[in-house]
Amino acid sequence: MYSEKVMDHFQNPRNVGEIENASGMGTVGNAKCGDIMRIYLDIDENHVIRDVKFKTFGCGAAVATSSMATELVKGKTIEEAMQVTNKAVCEALDGLPPVKIHCSLLAEEAIHAALWDYAEKNNIVIEGLEKPKTDIGEEEIEEEY
Repeated sequence: MYSEKVMDHFQNPRNVGEIENASGMGTVGNAKCGDIMRIYLDIDENHVIRDVKFKTFGCGAAVATSSMATELVKGKTIEEAMQVTNKAVCEALDGLPPVKIHCSLLAEEAIHAALWDYAEKNNIVIEGLEKPKTDIGEEEIEEEY
């Protein structure tokens, strides 16, 4: 059963679309379930995320986690965006069914992939950011779930 917040973000997703000439763009997926998530970031000269958009091909939970993740990073600094974890996305949505937790991990990794792209384009290092994986499997999910 999905929470009201999950249903709201699925039925009325926020920040859908693309950003032309994005500062950073990241795409991740889960080959096992077929979900693909792409996040676009527009980052200003003060390293603040001015705008964020997403395009997701996947289930309702994948759309909802994409939508929530964009809401959580919009207006934040790069450092603040780095703190948005799959657990934070789940909590902001009032939880996800266990079989859908991987969608929140996709959202976290898509943000990191977009930040990685931004860092590479601008020849900077973002503390704590590692080269993203493009295929995220269930074995990647934190133990606490």
